[in-house]
Amino acid sequence: MLEIRNVAIIAHVDHGKTTLVDQILKQCGAFRETEEVNERVMDSGDLERERGITILSKNASVFYKEHRINIVDTPGHADFGGQVERVLGTVDGVLLVVDAFEGPMAQTRFVTQKALELGLIPIVVINKIDRDGSNPSGALNKVFDLFCDLDANEKQLDFGAVFASGRKGTCRLNMNDPDTDFRPLMDMILERIPAPKGDSAGTPLLQIASLEYSSFLGRLAVGRIQRGTWKAGLTIAQSRPDGKFKNIRIQKILRYEGIVPQPAENAGPGDIVLLSGLESFDIGDTLSDVNSPESLPRIHIDPPTISMLFTVNTSPLAGKGGGKFLTGNHLLERLERARMADPALIVEKTDGASAFNVSGRGVMHLTILIENMRREGYEFTIGSPQVIFQKDEGGKVLEPIEQFKVEVPAEFSGAVIEELGRRKGEMVNMLQDDNNRVFLEYNVPSRGLIGIRSILLSLSKGYAISQSLFLEYQPHKGEIPSRINGVLIAKDPGVASAYALWKLEDRGYMIIPPGSDVYAGMIIGEHNRDVDIIVNVIKSKHLTNMRASGSDENILLTPYRRMSLEECVTFINEDECVEVTPNILRVRKSELDEHRRKAAAKVE
Repeated sequence: MLEIRNVAIIAHVDHGKTTLVDQILKQCGAFRETEEVNERVMDSGDLERERGITILSKNASVFYKEHRINIVDTPGHADFGGQVERVLGTVDGVLLVVDAFEGPMAQTRFVTQKALELGLIPIVVINKIDRDGSNPSGALNKVFDLFCDLDANEKQLDFGAVFASGRKGTCRLNMNDPDTDFRPLMDMILERIPAPKGDSAGTPLLQIASLEYSSFLGRLAVGRIQRGTWKAGLTIAQSRPDGKFKNIRIQKILRYEGIVPQPAENAGPGDIVLLSGLESFDIGDTLSDVNSPESLPRIHIDPPTISMLFTVNTSPLAGKGGGKFLTGNHLLERLERARMADPALIVEKTDGASAFNVSGRGVMHLTILIENMRREGYEFTIGSPQVIFQKDEGGKVLEPIEQFKVEVPAEFSGAVIEELGRRKGEMVNMLQDDNNRVFLEYNVPSRGLIGIRSILLSLSKGYAISQSLFLEYQPHKGEIPSRINGVLIAKDPGVASAYALWKLEDRGYMIIPPGSDVYAGMIIGEHNRDVDIIVNVIKSKHLTNMRASGSDENILLTPYRRMSLEECVTFINEDECVEVTPNILRVRKSELDEHRRKAAAKVE
């Protein structure tokens, strides 16, 4: 029988983790020689490929020297930390991938802390050693300092390390050694990562850590077998969040062979399996013996920090954006599916029948969900992101604070410091290197970081590199100014004319092109002053027999600012919202009627 090793791969965003997995799969023969394999094969989602980040954790397995090595690829962004927290319980060790140029980053600290707290054995992979300006030895020393800072135990501090180039598929044990393939790394996994424990003759025990979906089998529960031998047809007890148990019969057991799940006759302790036959389940449910049912502690997930209001689309153009799913029931069903797949997501009904408050780890966490929904054909409206406050025992309001690090050329540091100060940031550290780059470390309220990245890129002419990590809840820091400028609001429904937009250019910049459908209350641009104004955007140039069209000035419009979903979300104020459709994004006032808006403003 094959021995098993279970290992997760963790890293900061863009440190080459998924490319490294590609090479491990290829070199261990997970693909046929004639098989065409895409780059970053584990990033199977469209958004993951477009953005170059891992959003969902995924499983694979390879065979090496009579061992089955199960590999779990995890997200590197803290907004998807809920994915990391629940899958680390299925492994016994981690490969920590660190960029040889950048060293450990904020998200490296986040995922490493979770792994060390669980007592997992680390192996450090210093990646991208072929990158210009890299400092592999310096990066390794910084990793050791990080482990000391995170209170790693002696066994964890005595970690193994390899120096690799994931792009080339080569590694070496020491920088002075010649390059070879990934065999030194695979040997180190067998040597250092402990074999899973568990009695194959004991009663069955498994905790659901993730889920997959099959077009043939439906929803599949994914988890690591802790005890017992599992076969198709086995009857087990499923624990529920309410403390009750339900008897179910396992229909099929699948196990990853490479990146593809394949049916398995039986599976034992340490195997990461997919189970079909569960009508309904939640991540964290325990599957155990029917005669002596057990309920393991549910997986702990850090609380969300940002919430947004999702409602049905009530604009005059509702249903004209290519959407197939428009009703509140459609919206609720899709959000419930997202909640079951991601325990870091919380969905709550609000006072309205078709309004739902959705809470997550950050703006990116929620905008990825929104982008996936619009691509699936959903049409709805989202409100501005709101920070989730808490209260201490004395009733004092607390808010989430994040550790924010930014690196900019020295010439732009003054503007960045001024902007972070305006957002109630407290400087913790400031350093300048020999290349005239300034490294700033701040503690900033989460409210102050909404939309900050695009502003810093603008202030630094694109040179700012920033990262953030949730720190703790602290007393409320006071008011933080949101968008200072007002907006240009369409007065009447119709089609925006080039002539009207041209006449409005001295009032601000536009966020719609000529020919766009507009309606009263829709935002068509940002005003260059701090007040909202209502404008006629459908006005056209009237021609008479006394004047020909060619005798006037040619209309040369300034290119409009085409905003992405993230930019729309961070652009809006509390009285505004974003209309999300598969074909187009529109920004509008929550209350479309001008008189009602004025009445509400007077009441406030």
